[in-house]
Amino acid sequence: MRISAAIAVWMCAAFALICLGFALTAFSGHATLTDAAEREVSLGYAWFWTFLFCIAALFGVLSWLIKAGKLGNPE
Repeated sequence: MRISAAIAVWMCAAFALICLGFALTAFSGHATLTDAAEREVSLGYAWFWTFLFCIAALFGVLSWLIKAGKLGNPE
């Protein structure tokens, strides 16, 4: 199965927004936790989703550059 670069851009954008939503939810709920262990787990969860957001955004930008012909073989 081959995915075109244009579809990959939109799929990466959708996944990045979902990841960002999870990360922001975890970061915003961090202040309400009173147990130190739960705060650490919450921060780990938030940073994990932030990392996934960055990876999805990076691959989205790379796909957009490939689609625009600025990266890779321009055939």
